Amino acid sequence: MCSFPVPPVVLQLFLLLFLASPATACTEQEKRNLLRFLDGLSCDGGLATSWRNNGTDCCKWEGISCNGDGAVTGVSLESKGLEGPISPFLTNLTSLLRVNLSHNSFSDGLPAELMFSGSIIVLDLSFNRLNGPLPELPPFLTTDRPLQVLNISSNQFSSQFPSATWKVINSLIALNASNNSFTGNMPSSLCLGSPYLALLDLCYNQLSGDIPNTLGNCSKLKVLKAGNNNLSGILPVETFHATLLEYLSFPNNGLQGELDGAHIVKVSNLATLDLGGNHFSGKIPESIYLLKRLEELHLGSNNMSGELPSTLGNCTNLKTIDLKINNFSGDLGKQFGCTETVGQPFPW
Repeated sequence: MCSFPVPPVVLQLFLLLFLASPATACTEQEKRNLLRFLDGLSCDGGLATSWRNNGTDCCKWEGISCNGDGAVTGVSLESKGLEGPISPFLTNLTSLLRVNLSHNSFSDGLPAELMFSGSIIVLDLSFNRLNGPLPELPPFLTTDRPLQVLNISSNQFSSQFPSATWKVINSLIALNASNNSFTGNMPSSLCLGSPYLALLDLCYNQLSGDIPNTLGNCSKLKVLKAGNNNLSGILPVETFHATLLEYLSFPNNGLQGELDGAHIVKVSNLATLDLGGNHFSGKIPESIYLLKRLEELHLGSNNMSGELPSTLGNCTNLKTIDLKINNFSGDLGKQFGCTETVGQPFPW
């Protein structure tokens, strides 16, 4: 359940940025910086040959896009077989808006110059071999950074999330840090520094401790995922103060307590609720029928019990419901004729 659904605003941003087309040739300085980036690779996957065969105008090179002044605005080199460290020379491209280096074999750490760039809006470094901690906020940096989309999923990052980093990345819309080895607590100051955050994916890490109640301050948050970690404690009721949530997923952790029926109804846009593989107890709240948009309900492998609420049948958009390995009683089959159920035979 740890795919990466992207909010529409992020897709619109990608489309807007990738439609630019150059009107003039690139400058010599832009070309030099790109070649220095290339020189820093231990394996260029044939990119040097490709660029050489496309002439001296770097705006026509594979994976490079420019604006009308010949300044490089995009570097899109995903799945090119590139290996080695990421050269900070990329940040000398002062008009650079988007960087996509995903699905390569980049190694070493994430250069602070990239993360705290004064121009980059979209940074996708997913599916590489980057490692170490995320860069700390440089003490001299006090002005806000424009980064809106950061995808560092499926790497080898470790250590804790730096707490001060997000103070200057206050335009962040999407952060995907899933499939790494981050430790420590979930970042608690994200939405204090980044009030526009709509997507937070921390699945498949080694995070521990309680879920911070400050997530309720994420007033724009639509996707919150932190499954397959070592989180413990309760699901704070403040989480449901993020009333725009559409996808709430914390499967396979050590969470406990009961679902609060009075607060869960505040997330009326919720389409997926995945809390399977935890230690939740108590009943399914009767008020769950008020989640009219709910499509997937995953509560399997918990310690829940009691009569299945008759109101579940009023969740007319439910397509999948997983309640296996609990102590429920009742016949769910009578309520859902066409819903995919997991965990038969009844009672559960």
